[in-house]
Amino acid sequence: MKGLYCKVGETAAEAKFVIQETNVPSALGSNQVKVQVKACALSPLDLKLHEDLKLQRDLVPVGREIVGIVLQGKQDIHFMDLQKPEKLRWVEVAGAIRDGLRAYTALHTLARMVSGHTLLVLDGASPFGVLSIQLAHYHGVKVLASALSSEDQKFLEQLRPSVARVIGVWDTKVDLVDSCLEETGGLGVDIVIDSGVRLHEEEPEARCLLPYKHDIITLLGVGGHWVTTEQNLQLDPPDSRSLFLKAASLSFLNEEVWGASSARQGRYLHIMKDIVEKLSTGTLRPQLEDPVPLYDATVSMEMVQKKQVRKRLVIQL
Repeated sequence: MKGLYCKVGETAAEAKFVIQETNVPSALGSNQVKVQVKACALSPLDLKLHEDLKLQRDLVPVGREIVGIVLQGKQDIHFMDLQKPEKLRWVEVAGAIRDGLRAYTALHTLARMVSGHTLLVLDGASPFGVLSIQLAHYHGVKVLASALSSEDQKFLEQLRPSVARVIGVWDTKVDLVDSCLEETGGLGVDIVIDSGVRLHEEEPEARCLLPYKHDIITLLGVGGHWVTTEQNLQLDPPDSRSLFLKAASLSFLNEEVWGASSARQGRYLHIMKDIVEKLSTGTLRPQLEDPVPLYDATVSMEMVQKKQVRKRLVIQL
């Protein structure tokens, strides 16, 4: 059986992706399943996490966002037994697994979204941003979104249901904080979902359009929820006091925790079922690149790892 692997180097820049034959055991353990994979979405590997966990592997398997047919072991692991509606394509389901789970975790679990809230999605044209916008609209939330380029702004302005306001942060004349406060009558937004935070004055070009933490705290309303994807975020005492005065909260978005506790498997199953249902009804519509075959997976994964792909990329088998 062929698989896609990351050959870990001394640094993240030295990581290489290879397709390699692997041996499949004839007998499965009690906590294993055998799946005929139909499609697999690609996401960047967290090589720092691999290092922190001290996983001593020369080859790291790539691609856990899989969909397919369970051939063996289904009776032992019930939470994996999800039925795909016939009208849905395999690539659509694979392309929505991670971003859908992240959107549900951010909006429902962490931010406690309710109808009437105002939500700001930073980098709204990203695959995660688009599904967050669509899920929020379904629940009657007013959505603002930032655009990192003129192309992203045009795309967001054409979304239906429409975004209340698209904030083109790529334009130096546009101020994120002023735009949000103007749209909310000076009250601030109820929920912010970021795509990273600018930590220093001098940052790589790819991070220059990220907001500073002070800006996010300023545009956050009383009792608001800030959901961050920035792993290295640190708050200074003045920042903490500002959050305290607003009775606001800060949560870190890490969708991987659903697999860390067996007590959460029921909730995890409910979320996954709801994602598939909303895909079938068209409520969630993931932004996908054209699917690619397995033999192009190494080149595709290198592009994903370097964040050179804006839409979700799916391998079709």
